[in-house]
Amino acid sequence: MIKQKTIEQIISTVKVEEVIEDFVPLKRRGVNMIGNCPFHDEKTPSFTVSPAKNIYKCFGCGKAGDSVRFMMEHDAMSYPESLRYLANKYNIEIEETVNTAEEQAVKELTSSYYIINEFAQAYFENSLFNTNEGKSVGLSYFKERGYNESIIKKFGLGFTTSDKNDFTKTAVSKRYNTDFLKKLGLTSQYDNDFFRSRVMFTIHNMSGKVIAFAGRTLSQDKKTPKYINSPETDIYNKRKVLYGLYFAKQSIRKEDECIMVEGYTDVITLHQYGIENAVASSGTSLTVEQINLVKRFTPNIKIIYDGDAAGVKAALRGLDLVLEQDMNVRLVMLPDGEDPDSYLKKVGIEEFRKYLKEKEQDFLFFKTTLLLSEAGDDPIRKSKVLKDIVQSIAKIPDNIKKQLYIQKCSTMMGISEEILIGETNKVIKANRKQQKFQQNRNEAHHIDDSAFLNQPKQPHGTQIGPAKQIVTGDDYQEKDVLRVLISHGNQLLKPDSDVLVCAFIINNVKDEIPHFDNFLVKTMFNMAVEQFETSGKINVNAFASSDDDHIRNLAIDFLANPYSYASWEEKGLQFQTQKEPEHNQEKDAIQSIKRFLFRKQGKRIEQLEAKIKELSVTPGSELDLVRYIKAHKIVQSQRTKMAEELGTVFIK
Repeated sequence: MIKQKTIEQIISTVKVEEVIEDFVPLKRRGVNMIGNCPFHDEKTPSFTVSPAKNIYKCFGCGKAGDSVRFMMEHDAMSYPESLRYLANKYNIEIEETVNTAEEQAVKELTSSYYIINEFAQAYFENSLFNTNEGKSVGLSYFKERGYNESIIKKFGLGFTTSDKNDFTKTAVSKRYNTDFLKKLGLTSQYDNDFFRSRVMFTIHNMSGKVIAFAGRTLSQDKKTPKYINSPETDIYNKRKVLYGLYFAKQSIRKEDECIMVEGYTDVITLHQYGIENAVASSGTSLTVEQINLVKRFTPNIKIIYDGDAAGVKAALRGLDLVLEQDMNVRLVMLPDGEDPDSYLKKVGIEEFRKYLKEKEQDFLFFKTTLLLSEAGDDPIRKSKVLKDIVQSIAKIPDNIKKQLYIQKCSTMMGISEEILIGETNKVIKANRKQQKFQQNRNEAHHIDDSAFLNQPKQPHGTQIGPAKQIVTGDDYQEKDVLRVLISHGNQLLKPDSDVLVCAFIINNVKDEIPHFDNFLVKTMFNMAVEQFETSGKINVNAFASSDDDHIRNLAIDFLANPYSYASWEEKGLQFQTQKEPEHNQEKDAIQSIKRFLFRKQGKRIEQLEAKIKELSVTPGSELDLVRYIKAHKIVQSQRTKMAEELGTVFIK
């Protein structure tokens, strides 16, 4: 695990604008920089980078964060991978904590697997280009498919000769662990090569590391399986992998669409012809894990099917999963007997693109048309079609989208919207009932984690669930004080003072934190108090780079400003009667605290009045009643004075 000291060094050293400019052209606009957002398609730039605050925010799609978060979002890196990337960019030496013996063993095992796979890929590539059998069989096959050397090397294609154990002998001679070779599926239990006389396809993970292989036979013997694959290991789970995604992810984001095909060769051909947003599920049905991989880059999937109606119909059964993940699915069916590889080569890239655009259909409409054509005029079969379509519509989480599908499908099926809505609601109700039953069953067995999957975690493990983030009467005032604390906390309250804004706010607000109504704001205030008591200041990076989406997004909303004031000075325009907002921390802090306390005093007065009313009818409570009346008078007087200072008129 990377030490906290190293993480802090990386975050403090890295300049967000330098990192982002590697991927996005930015233009200076006052104190900020602006460019077209890399996370959504836009013509008018709304992606703002603040070098002073070391953050970015898109005011179009809402994506925001620091340099670490940018690399995580842009290149789909994990948190440690992003830190390592930035450390390497800025030549920062990474210090790591000492792992337990078990953790170290797992880490070493994983590293060994990657190292062996890298060796295997290099061996297969060498066999392809530098052995007689590789050149005459493997390389000839790839060239017949139209692959150039550049695309062959990009995708790590290779070849294994007919020698029964040359790879294994070579690996062992270089002291690679035989047990590991067997676990990775490179060597058989009899110490022979698992892959023999096959062209090889390398499978990469999202970071580009080699995690598995697929070998295709060129033999015409029908008893020989066409493809054999690596087994699942600690680094390879086929449910969580899409072939070609490492090479396609940038193009998917740019095009805002992922093209899904069936096979390895289809992906490679499309990439060579410039359609680089293509991936494959490698012959397996789409899984939730694979869908969510795509969802990190785009909500739009276009699936290309070979011209086989029976195969398409079978594949449609699994696509409800995609709808369930709130993805937009379009299908393209190629002419009979064609696959993407063959059809593209047959008609050329321009005609192929044109065909995809003209023939694409929405998944649900495609499914409805296909099933209705098979049902004909048979009322029983049509009723089954209705139930099938309703099952799909019920999976859609977005209510507006759901309603639009109901309108269109009701017209296509010749059924009233009311009936379709009624049937859909029945399915939704039944699904919820089933989910509730399963949830109760899981809770009874103490194994249910699902309720926490979409909830962010606090540093101490407390869950911040959406249900607790209730907007109350004090929500605005609480957020505004937090805004000043995070935006100006480490600035001096006054130029001639040694008091920081964070000290001023915390000392005035600390006693009220337990009474905050907004759970998220309370959490962030407690974090700030802990930081202040530890170091005497606020760690803004801890908020802006938090793993907790709620904390990070709210902090960056406070820090990011869509307006730039510095450019006004460049044009000879200046504030004449007040300081620029970036330097108005004293007034901002005082006003926000006063309005916050004014609001809290109002609630305290209400509580005192309720207690006075209760005591006034309770025998023997005269002394307590007098005490509460005096307290009410004091708080009321304080609130009246504060109202005068704020210029607020209130009736009470």
